Amino acid sequence: MNGAEALTRALLAGGVNTCFANPGTSEMHFVAALDRFEDMRPVLCLFEGVATGAADGYGRMADKPAATLMHLGFGLSGGLANLHNARKAPSPVVNVVGDHASWHRASGSALVSDVEALAKPMSDWVKTSGSAADVSSDATEAIAAARSRGGQVATLVLPADTAWSEGGIVAAPPAPAPEPAIDEEAISAAAKALMSGEPTMLVLGGRALRAVSLACAGRIAAATSARLATPYGIGRLERGAGRVRVERLPALIDPARKAFAGIRHVILAGTGKPAAMFAYPDKPRAMEDPGTTFHRLCDDPALAPAALEALCEVLGAKADGPVEQAQDLAIPDGALTPDAILQCVAAAMPPQAIIVDESISAGRNFFPLSQGALPHDYLQLPAGALGNGIPVALGAALACPDRPVINLEGDGSAMYTVQGLWTQAREQANVTTIIFSNRRYNILDAELKNVGVTAEMGARARGMLSLDRPDIGWVDIARGFGVDAERVEDAARLATLIASAATRQGPLLIEAVLP
Repeated sequence: MNGAEALTRALLAGGVNTCFANPGTSEMHFVAALDRFEDMRPVLCLFEGVATGAADGYGRMADKPAATLMHLGFGLSGGLANLHNARKAPSPVVNVVGDHASWHRASGSALVSDVEALAKPMSDWVKTSGSAADVSSDATEAIAAARSRGGQVATLVLPADTAWSEGGIVAAPPAPAPEPAIDEEAISAAAKALMSGEPTMLVLGGRALRAVSLACAGRIAAATSARLATPYGIGRLERGAGRVRVERLPALIDPARKAFAGIRHVILAGTGKPAAMFAYPDKPRAMEDPGTTFHRLCDDPALAPAALEALCEVLGAKADGPVEQAQDLAIPDGALTPDAILQCVAAAMPPQAIIVDESISAGRNFFPLSQGALPHDYLQLPAGALGNGIPVALGAALACPDRPVINLEGDGSAMYTVQGLWTQAREQANVTTIIFSNRRYNILDAELKNVGVTAEMGARARGMLSLDRPDIGWVDIARGFGVDAERVEDAARLATLIASAATRQGPLLIEAVLP
């Protein structure tokens, strides 16, 4: 057995049976090994950022890691942006990077780079295998790291000689990690804050945003009048009719300050302290009022659901909190606007849809406009690195093939990983991509004002924020990648196409034309 075969066996034994790959020379033995293991699904991606983004979406919905396969340091570099998003989601990802043979790395070859150094800023765990005999145990360790703390990015670097050399073995699985204990002092401190009578906010993240944990948070809110919120960048939220509603904190400092005004205690469950997306001249640095106290319910984000249950017990919170009531949402008439697109999605989405949102500024009103919509999962761009939506939708569709995926996609951000449409077509992924076609980077218009640029922009500056001259031909691009596509200018036709996501097989792109 060579190291490549040992790697595949270890991945399958650890429950990793999907690999999003953009391989090169150093990974050919792993590619060859795929033919001997029908249980491993290889998915070819035409850019590393598609591979890492798809692994992110798969991990969010499957609650287990997929693998990636990338070529050398520069291949890894192409996938780093979406590994950053995956860390913030948080998603379990086993990120496999092929490197030069161990003895070739000192050769001065033009292709040599420090792969570990490139991986560390966007990974929670990094290791380089030393021999074929080490590969299986290293892969097993990577899987355990990816599954821990609610989802992490684990990067395993495999020098080519560890893949082609004989001597691979099937390693024993690692001993189960000891179950982390609930911090009773943290639970007690949070309960004391909630019963103090002072305004309190419970900020939820990670797996605390699943329906069962939200119901528990709802009981806490009903017993204490605490507000329920989530940071702006959401990895996965189960929402819609019958589920407890949480408010999404703003990403910008001015509205965030208003959201936190008067709050004296903030309890964090499965997430860190919220922060504004950017700093701005002459604006406050923090969202919260001076003197606000933060209480971390658990250090390990994976413990958040159990910690919320323990907090319910301490508070004696047994009465259910209010849930969203089903609404008969209307489909708007006439020409499209950003809000009209969102209303169409909210009204026409099929049951149990997965909404992937990278619409940036155009989609900011989705939460209020979709209140009372059918139950759905909401997956947002969690860390601001553009190019997440198309590949995350691909990964989510492969993780949940029986559920329709609707990707709300800005025309600027879609261009970062547009190659993902080809993989959607090849895999017949059930993804409906709605392009908000306003032909400009709308978000940056607002950011000019936020950073204090008040001068009137000339033609050269305006050109840096526009996506015209020429307009992007989205229908032509999609069809060129093998994806059905249609250009839509009215709400009724858009709603019809969205509703069809429940019955169609394979991807569809809709260019929703905005003024």
